[in-house]
Amino acid sequence: MKTIEIDKTGSVTSPLDMPKKVKVIDRHDFPVAGDVVAVRALSESVTYGNLELPTGRLAKINRNDILLGVLGKRRALKGFVGDVPDALKAGDRLHLLNMGGVIGICKGHHSSFSDAIEVEVVGIACHPDGSVLNIADNAIPVSSSLLPSAPIILVAGTCMNSGKTVAVTEIIRQAANAGIRVAGAKLSGIACLRDTLHMQDHGAVATASFLDCGLPSTVDHEDLPSISKGILNHLNGFSPELIVVELGDGIVGGYSVDSVLKDAEIRWAISSFVFCASDYVGVIGGIAVLKEFGIKIDVIAGSVTDSQMGEDFVQEHFGIKAGNARRDGSRLFSLINAAPLKEIAMPSSKI
Repeated sequence: MKTIEIDKTGSVTSPLDMPKKVKVIDRHDFPVAGDVVAVRALSESVTYGNLELPTGRLAKINRNDILLGVLGKRRALKGFVGDVPDALKAGDRLHLLNMGGVIGICKGHHSSFSDAIEVEVVGIACHPDGSVLNIADNAIPVSSSLLPSAPIILVAGTCMNSGKTVAVTEIIRQAANAGIRVAGAKLSGIACLRDTLHMQDHGAVATASFLDCGLPSTVDHEDLPSISKGILNHLNGFSPELIVVELGDGIVGGYSVDSVLKDAEIRWAISSFVFCASDYVGVIGGIAVLKEFGIKIDVIAGSVTDSQMGEDFVQEHFGIKAGNARRDGSRLFSLINAAPLKEIAMPSSKI
């Protein structure tokens, strides 16, 4: 065991409030997602060269910087794809998979990106007794059931960059401006503080994400519904009058979003379902997929509504209300607010 000094700490480690000096070991035979690792940057990147710090600020990654991050998986349609290594030792070469500090073996990336920043393992962060540090060591507890809840607006979409985060933050802003005590949650995706910080900046009194439950990403997670219920139960402890939830990535993909949507208890708890799409075909696909899950879309948002033509087309051809977060957030919120928002009290058989 040795002690090293960290130059830059990734926001993915934020559940642990890591110090600048960290004890590390040289070998880990059974690494898992969430294990904290110290690495040396071997390259720089023009297109993906910043690290989000626990404060939310972005810092440029320079060659030879000692970075603190977390092992994890990524399945980004418009980003990097990577996995946790089978074993780990000092000197191994890995890659930075996202700006939050998720680290793994990069297996591919979107054509618009340059290669992922390559890093060399310096050591695996550990407790004083030599056991490996994992961000799950300080996590919100999961829950098998959803407790009585404030009304829940859930925002999902076709894929990343379809307009979900813009819609979520605008809904939160409109609710807060209307004097509603609103909380925000992100239930799937890859760990980064940016989205929950935007929620706070727009008026959320409390926020939480899968990162707070010890997950660097939700790729291949076998029980994401229990994670989601733990997050929602946690947020209801702040007595919100409304909870706005974002499901990162798409309703089809590698981030286990479908498992959340298939959960009967979570489906029952949704007061209003907002779906974001980039085009008309995305709307058609979303309607079809969600119908299989037993979910009816209440409002269409996202980039398909960025023009008035798109908004009008959706309403006329699909018979679903449509609103745009960028052009008229007030109208979007009024469409959602017009949908029935019920006080969620789960049937006694489910509690």
